Amino acid sequence: MIIIVDFGSQTAHLIGRRVRDLGVDVEIVEPERVLRQAQNLRPKGIIFSGGPASVYAPNAPTIDKRVFNLGIPILGICYGQQLTAHLLPGGETKKGTKREDGPATLVIDQPCPLFKGVSANSRIWMSHGDTVISPPKGFRFIAHSETIKSAAMMNEEKRIYGVQFHPEVEHTVCGATVLRNFIESICGLVVSKRRLATKQLIRTIKEQIGGAKAIAAVSGGLDSTVAAALVAKAIGKNLIPIHVNNGLMRKGTVEMVKDFFTNKLGVKPIILDTEKLFLDALKGKTDPEEKRKIIGKLYIDLFQQEVLKHPEAKYLVQGTIYSDVIESKGSKHAANIKSHHNVGGLPEDMQLELVEPIREYYTDEVRIIAKKIRIPQRFITQQPHPGPGFAIRIIGEVTPARLEITRKADEIIVEEMIKAGWYKKLLHSFAVLTGASSTSVKGDGRVYGEVVAIRALVSKDRMTADWPNLPYSLLQTISSRIMNEIPEISRVVYDITTKPPATMEWE
Repeated sequence: MIIIVDFGSQTAHLIGRRVRDLGVDVEIVEPERVLRQAQNLRPKGIIFSGGPASVYAPNAPTIDKRVFNLGIPILGICYGQQLTAHLLPGGETKKGTKREDGPATLVIDQPCPLFKGVSANSRIWMSHGDTVISPPKGFRFIAHSETIKSAAMMNEEKRIYGVQFHPEVEHTVCGATVLRNFIESICGLVVSKRRLATKQLIRTIKEQIGGAKAIAAVSGGLDSTVAAALVAKAIGKNLIPIHVNNGLMRKGTVEMVKDFFTNKLGVKPIILDTEKLFLDALKGKTDPEEKRKIIGKLYIDLFQQEVLKHPEAKYLVQGTIYSDVIESKGSKHAANIKSHHNVGGLPEDMQLELVEPIREYYTDEVRIIAKKIRIPQRFITQQPHPGPGFAIRIIGEVTPARLEITRKADEIIVEEMIKAGWYKKLLHSFAVLTGASSTSVKGDGRVYGEVVAIRALVSKDRMTADWPNLPYSLLQTISSRIMNEIPEISRVVYDITTKPPATMEWE
C-alpha cells in the first residue's frame, strides 16, 4: 500500500485515485499522524501532496522529520517537495519571483528512475508561488521549467524524490508515467487495472437504507441522476425524487427529469415550481458567495418542507462528487474555494440521514458508472450545469431580464457547439453575463450594453481544465448570433484562462 499525506491540496484525493487506478491500496492521512501510521502500516511508499500554505509560514502543516529516516521511498509533490527541502539540512524554500499556474514545460536535465519513459521536454501543470532554491544535502535538481530550476529533485540513495509540478492531474502529459514509475520501479509494487464495482455500490446503498424510503434531490444533471438511479436500483419505488424548478437551469431540464424518472425508473418525480421564490430571494444580491448560500438555503428549506409531507422518508440522496467536496474545504488543511450547496449545507437538526453514493468519484468515473447502469446517453453527454445554475453565470444581481439574456446567449453557444461537432469534446461551454458594459453600434445607432463572455473548457475530472483552440469561424458565428439576436449585448469575448489559476465558473 501507499500512504498519501494530505497537506490540504485540492488534488490530494486525486493522487489517491491515480494510485488506486494502478491497483494499489491507499491510506490518506493528515501530516500530524504520518509517522505513527507509517510505523504501524509499513507502506511501500509515501507521497506528500501539495497544499495552499507556505512551508515557512507560522502554523504551516508539517511532519515529524523522522519520516525521512524510515527507509520508505518518498515522493513530494509541490508543497511536498518544498517541505522536504525546508525540513532537511541544506535545503531552502522561498517565495518565488513570480507564480507558475497552469501549463509549463518540464525539461529533464538528468535521467532517473522517476522519469523513465518521459520525454525530455514534456507539458506539465503547475500551481505554486514558492520555490525550492537549494536542494537538501544529498539531493540534486534533475529537471527545470521555463521559470524555475527546481522542477524536480532527488536523493537516489535514500529513494526520496520531489517534483514541483502535479503528476496527478490529467493535463500533465507525463503524469501517469511518473506515478507509475514511483509505484512500480521505486516502491517495487506490481500494478494492475482497477474496475469500478457498481454492483458493490448498489449493495452498500441497500445495506444502508434497508426497507426505508429516501428522498432524492435531482437537478437533471448527470451526478444527481446517477446517484438517484443507483438508489432506485437498491430500493425501487421507495425512492422519492424531487426536482426544484427554480428557473436557473437550462431549457428542457424539467422535461428530461420527468421522462427519465417516470418512463425509465418507473418513479414519478415531484416537481416544485419555485422560480419566483428564488428570484425574489436573489433580488439585490451581488456577492457570489452570498448568492450561493441563499440558493443553498432555499434548497434545504424546500426539502425540509417536503420531508414533513413524507414522514416515512428517513434518507436524503445527493449527487455530490469529489470535486464539490474539495472546493468546499474538504480536508483539514484545504482552502475553501467556493461553497457548494450540497456540501456541508444541511442543518444540524435535519432528520434525514445523508446518502451520497458517488461522493468519492470524479466526473469521468461518474460517466463510466452511468454507462454501466444504462443511464440514457443524453444525460451522459450533456455538459454539466452548476447547482446554482445561471445565478453564478450572471455577475452581479440576478434579475428576470438578465436571466433571460444569459439563457438566450447560452442556448446560442450550445446550439453552435453541437452544429460544429464540438459539444461532446468539451466538459463545459457556456455564456457569462460579465457585468461589464461597453459601447457598440447597431443600425447606425449607439448601444451601451453588457459584455458576454464565452467560457469553454476541456477536462475529464474537473480538477484541472484547459481552454480549447476553437475555430475562429465558430467563435465568429457565435459572436454574430449573440450580437444580432440579443439587443442588450454590446460585445462578445472569449475567456482563455486555465484552471488553475481560474476556477471553471466565474463565481
